[in-house]
Amino acid sequence: MAATSTNKQPLLVDRVLHYVTNLDAATVGSIDITGTNTAILIVDSTQLDGAIIEDIYSIARSTNQSTINLYISSQADYLRPNEGILVGQFTSATTIGSKTSWDGMPKILAPMPQTGTDTQFKALYLPKGKALWAARESSSIATDGPLLGVQGGWY
Repeated sequence: MAATSTNKQPLLVDRVLHYVTNLDAATVGSIDITGTNTAILIVDSTQLDGAIIEDIYSIARSTNQSTINLYISSQADYLRPNEGILVGQFTSATTIGSKTSWDGMPKILAPMPQTGTDTQFKALYLPKGKALWAARESSSIATDGPLLGVQGGWY
């Protein structure tokens, strides 16, 4: 394995991850976490290795659009108001079965061939000790909420 002159190793994925969950009961009242919420834990790195998330997507189960909020927290048992931080938001499609991805992922430093208009890859780095949570921005439980999927790897 190649290393730089400062002996830093590249980030290598040990094993892949791909989780899909139903957001019917996962709700939060607004962008800010206040009071009670039913956000759902998506990726737990609080005790495990860190993860790199390459894609976060939703699959619509309704013709009604849902706003999906993504949070990072240091806790894996409950998304607490003072510990969860909003890292992104996107909306589900309005055609049943259609997929939408979170296009607002942070840019990463991995090199990329200069073949298109994008100049950097995007991914969400989830360090060890953190957890990724998600919830629909709503105050009611749904019966046809979107499915949320995350794909990436543990390093």
